[in-house]
Amino acid sequence: MMYLDFREIVTVTMVLFAVIDIVGTIPIIVDMRNKVGHIESEKASIVAGVIMIVFLFIGEEFLKLIGIDVHSFAVAGSFVLFFLALEMILGIRIYKDEAMTSASIVPLAFPLIAGAGTMTTLLSLRSQFYSINIVIAIILNILLVYAVLKSSAKIEKLLGKTGLGVIRKTFGVVLLAIAVKLFAANVKGLFA
Repeated sequence: MMYLDFREIVTVTMVLFAVIDIVGTIPIIVDMRNKVGHIESEKASIVAGVIMIVFLFIGEEFLKLIGIDVHSFAVAGSFVLFFLALEMILGIRIYKDEAMTSASIVPLAFPLIAGAGTMTTLLSLRSQFYSINIVIAIILNILLVYAVLKSSAKIEKLLGKTGLGVIRKTFGVVLLAIAVKLFAANVKGLFA
């Protein structure tokens, strides 16, 4: 059954926007562009979108196949989101990535855009919202990701370091709240 719901689409879009944090990752994107030259915005956006939509529909079955229930994955994901939020709020770096040679699929599409936090969020959203609304929200976010990737240099100049810092910290607090909610909603399921 397909139930298009504008409120659900807006809610899911905002949650994914906070988790993906494409605006907050502009400093990382700018740094990547400086290191590797050109970023393939189209390729990164399409691959991230495909990863997210595929995981939305087969993620739960994949987890069952390897013996992990959704509650465990969601609680683990809430910790990932919690640490990502701490990174954003405190300006520290917990997650360190290997040296980059190209910046379209890895690390841009995965894990920067469609990472563990996004995957966990998609599974928890699937239990609360209709799939069609989530898919539309994914597409809206991917279009936004594409626009940000294409214009990252302009956005950096427009906002400046201070503006980017404020946005990053604001979305860090939102992400922290999402992590707490995700943990609270799924931790009971571990012991049921």
